[in-house]
Amino acid sequence: MNSSKPSVNVARLIYLVLCELAGFAIALSTPNIPLWVGIVGGLGVAVFFIFVEGLMKDFTLRGFSTATFGIAIGLLCAFLLNRAQVPELIKLAATPLNDPGVGEALSLAFTVTSYASLAFLGAVLALRSNQEDFSFIIPYVRFRQDAASGQLLILDAEVIMDGRLPGLMAAGFLTGRVLVPQFVLDELQVMSNSPAAGKRQRGQRGLEILSELQKNPAVPISIQDSRGMAEDESFQGRLVQTAKLLSARLITTDENLTKVAHLQGADIINLNDLSDALKPSVVVGESLRLALVRVGKDDHQGVGYMPDGTMIVVNHAVDKIGTSQDVTVVSSIQTSAGEMVFAELNSKEES
Repeated sequence: MNSSKPSVNVARLIYLVLCELAGFAIALSTPNIPLWVGIVGGLGVAVFFIFVEGLMKDFTLRGFSTATFGIAIGLLCAFLLNRAQVPELIKLAATPLNDPGVGEALSLAFTVTSYASLAFLGAVLALRSNQEDFSFIIPYVRFRQDAASGQLLILDAEVIMDGRLPGLMAAGFLTGRVLVPQFVLDELQVMSNSPAAGKRQRGQRGLEILSELQKNPAVPISIQDSRGMAEDESFQGRLVQTAKLLSARLITTDENLTKVAHLQGADIINLNDLSDALKPSVVVGESLRLALVRVGKDDHQGVGYMPDGTMIVVNHAVDKIGTSQDVTVVSSIQTSAGEMVFAELNSKEES
């Protein structure tokens, strides 16, 4: 930002000189205009527009394009209003005054005012809106985000209450604008006021995590008012509809929602799947150091756990419980509770 200030000042100086030269040239080519009037006039024009430019120092090219879109919408509304013969009606209303000039003046005033006012309102409303608002207005034309900002992320209540999301965002594993639909926020609020203690604690935790995300300047987060969507649709259906409408990625921990989103072709990430994918795999024949903590299902077995929670059953190691041993993986099976690994003590044991 600071590096651009010298170039801006040079542009201002060049513009000031050009205005002065233009005023000087106009004064020389027009005998009725004194030379000093042309110079002062050029200086006044330059100072005025440099002052306006100073007021617009935080106004970006993106803001300018957004305002242009709003102005176009406003001008279109004014055009349709004038095509509806409203100026002619004003002329007819002024007929009893017996002065055609009054009717013409009122008609012209209405035309100019309608175009100027609606263009102004359109620009202001567009500047107050965000990119997601444009996506709801124009469902098939989405204002794409910068590649650096990442894909738009939509959160459901389960993933907010899960607690892992702030860490993933801070570590950079998930990037992009974060969007929380209003009905998700409403669900968290209802849960936080629930008479059931467990449900109330989960809702309050979700609201606290949202507040934590909002305080992080690196995570742009907004609440999307989606009251225009079908109210009779299921909660999961509304989430999937919002994600598809905005070409966004839905973040959840809900297995059923994940299945629904896949069936409807929505982009979704289940944090549980991500967690499973990040778990280190144990292969047969691998040797590792394991702390044995309890007796296994059979009397001769000792049980230890890997850092990710994977249980390893070591045969003939019951007398080694409470120590760390070098073991070799001999087999593994997948159960409903996760992966279970079987191992044998190495021939050279260490206590």
